[in-house]
Amino acid sequence: MSIENDLYLTKDYDKKYCMQVFAPLDVAFVKGKGSYLYDTEGNKYLDMIGGIAVNSVGHGHPVLTKAIADQAKKLIHCSNYYYIPGRSELAYNLCRKSFAEKVFFSNSGAEANEAAIKLARGYFHYKGEDRYEIITAKMSFHGRTMATIAATGQEKFRTPFEPVTPGFKYIEFNNIDELYEAVTDKTAAIMLELIQGESGVHPAAPDFVLEVRNLCNEKGILFIDDEIQTGVGRTGKMFCYEHYGVKPDIMTLAKGLAGGVPIGATLCTDEVATGFHVGDHGSTFGGNPLAMAAGNAVLGIITEEGLLSNADYVGDAMMTELQRLAQKYPQVVQVRGRGLLIGIEFNSLISASMMRSVLFKKGFLVSAIGTSTIRIAPPLSIAKYEAMSFVTALEKILKEESKNK
Repeated sequence: MSIENDLYLTKDYDKKYCMQVFAPLDVAFVKGKGSYLYDTEGNKYLDMIGGIAVNSVGHGHPVLTKAIADQAKKLIHCSNYYYIPGRSELAYNLCRKSFAEKVFFSNSGAEANEAAIKLARGYFHYKGEDRYEIITAKMSFHGRTMATIAATGQEKFRTPFEPVTPGFKYIEFNNIDELYEAVTDKTAAIMLELIQGESGVHPAAPDFVLEVRNLCNEKGILFIDDEIQTGVGRTGKMFCYEHYGVKPDIMTLAKGLAGGVPIGATLCTDEVATGFHVGDHGSTFGGNPLAMAAGNAVLGIITEEGLLSNADYVGDAMMTELQRLAQKYPQVVQVRGRGLLIGIEFNSLISASMMRSVLFKKGFLVSAIGTSTIRIAPPLSIAKYEAMSFVTALEKILKEESKNK
């Protein structure tokens, strides 16, 4: 039995048979094309959140869908007991585009970060050094496994599942003095998002990132760059660290890497890769032929269609217009971000959930972060006129709110 086009049955089955860990909007999407999604009633929505930075090349891209279909016809899964050509190719492509020399593939951002944590500890173990502590930032988000919620600098994610994995310390984001105070002879790594997405899109300060890299060099500490959300073109460069003029020792990717097919990747230097020996880590589905075909297709599309420059161009245009709204309407407290990852924070007159709901009714999809911020992360292929239609809609809402206050 198919319930694909029946919203009522979908909602009923979800409540009866799915664990209620999400709070979905009253809609079910059944088709996507480019920057748009279509629901069971045929209504069209501009996808300004892109599956939370996942649908990097848009919906239904012909090159990506063909690559997935062609690979599915040949081989979907093959055990890591054997060589997987697509995995070798994607590892080569990622290393060629980044600082990295080795890659481990998994299925999600949480798994990629879990691998990074293990790798950092394993690196020092095999060197014979008792270093296991990992410093992260408050308000960070690194995943939902037991180790990655321990790494996440937000108590609300940890408290229900305590005791969590030990060995993590938290400092204020962009506070270099606190970071220096947190470092001990047990410190193995400093793990950061260069733009904190889940806390409201807060970029790291350039001088802070430079100091982190210098501190790591001085103390022999590993720098883990969590680019689950910022990687693969999201900020207008292939990787966010390129904006800061530094290179990490370990970097994690997921979300946009395969355009919607589950994937995770942990990248590192040859030296750091010594932290894993044969049998130390693995993933049944990691590096499977289907996900690898999708990942290689996405990297090809980004290059061939100039999506890095498009993300930079459209992102700058949006930022300019959104900053104009911030100057014109006091309800907008701040606009933050880089490229096509933008947070818009409102004052107490407008809640994030209310704005998300109003935009939804007007045909625009965004996410609500906390009580006051909405997040934008559309496909890297979004056209400027599409992005500007969102800005126009937002201005109309703000204008109406100004009249009613």
